[in-house]
Amino acid sequence: MNRRVLTASLASIATAIALAIPITPATAAVPAAAPTAGDFTKLYVGPEGGMWYQVHVPPAQAAGKPLPVVVSLHGCTMSGYGLNNMRDLTNFNAVADEKGFIVVYPTQDVFRDITGCWGGLKPEHQRRGHGEPEMFAGVTKQVIADYNADPKRVHINGASSGAGSAVIMGVAYPDLFATVTSVAGAEYAANEINLDDLTDPSPVDTAKRAWAQMGKRARPVPTLVVQGDQDTVVRPLLADRLVTHWAAIDDLAMNNALDGQMDDIADKTVTVTTPGKKSFTQKSYVPRAGGPSLIEYVTVHGLEHKWPGPGTGALVDNDGPDLARIIWDFNATRSLP
Repeated sequence: MNRRVLTASLASIATAIALAIPITPATAAVPAAAPTAGDFTKLYVGPEGGMWYQVHVPPAQAAGKPLPVVVSLHGCTMSGYGLNNMRDLTNFNAVADEKGFIVVYPTQDVFRDITGCWGGLKPEHQRRGHGEPEMFAGVTKQVIADYNADPKRVHINGASSGAGSAVIMGVAYPDLFATVTSVAGAEYAANEINLDDLTDPSPVDTAKRAWAQMGKRARPVPTLVVQGDQDTVVRPLLADRLVTHWAAIDDLAMNNALDGQMDDIADKTVTVTTPGKKSFTQKSYVPRAGGPSLIEYVTVHGLEHKWPGPGTGALVDNDGPDLARIIWDFNATRSLP
C-alpha cells in the first residue's frame, strides 16, 4: 500500500453508509451565549476562515462554577451540528449532563471538503495558526470565553479523520488542550507514512517533526489511543505507531532528548470483560520518574471501524464498551500544568 492509498484510507469512514451532510447556511442567527443548559449552534470567524459548531451546555452550568470542555471532532461524512450525528454516535451529551462538562462539536464546511473529512493529511492543516488548527483553536477559545469554562481542563478527541486532527491539535496547541484522544486515528504527519515500508519514516522520525512544531510550548501531553482490532479502514498497526510516536514526543518534551525518560513499553496491562459487551485490553505507559500514565492504549476486541457505544447511527457498535465514559475518566483527572 503506498502513500496515496494510505491517504484515501485515513480520509474514509465507512463510505458505504449513507449519512446526511449539512449544507452550510449562507446566513443564520447565532445565539448569544446562554447560561442555561441546552444545545446552541454558533459560528467562529477568524483569519483562516469560519467554522460552525454546536455547544452542549449541561445543567451544572447553572451553578456558575467553571466547567471542563470536551471538543469532539467527527469523521468523514459526518457533522457536528444540524443532524449532528457525532453527538448521536458518541453519547457525550448524556455523560456531560451527568458529570458536568461542556461538549463542543465543530463541523467541516462542505465547501472545504464535500465528503466532510478534515484536512489533517495536508501539511497546510498541520501547523499552529494556519488552516483548520487555527479554526479549532478559535472555536475552543470562543467557547471558553462564552461560557466561562475552565481553561486548564480543555480536552480534544476525534474519530478517524477527526482523530488525526485531534492529534495535530495536541501538537500544535499543547498549551490549549490538556489531553488528546484518538479513536481509529494516526500520528502527526501521517501523510508521510509509507505502508510498503513501515520504517519510512519511523514513528520516532514523525515525532521529531511534531516536537519541532510544538516549539517552546513543548510538553508531555497525556494521550488516549483507542483502536478496534478488526478495523480494516484504519489498521491497528497505525495505533501501535501512534503509541510509539507519542512516547517519543513526550520523551523529547521532558528534556529535549530521546533518552528513555518515556518509552513505548507498557507498564501495566489489564483486560476488561463485561457480560454482553466486547472485551478490551488497556495498556498504561508511565514516565520513568513515575506518576500518572502519559499514554493509555485501549484495544477493543472484535471492533471494526466504528465507535463503541452506547449511541445511535450506523457507525456505532452498541456491543462495545462505553467509550464516552472511558474518555471522560481519562480526561477527568488531568489538566494543563
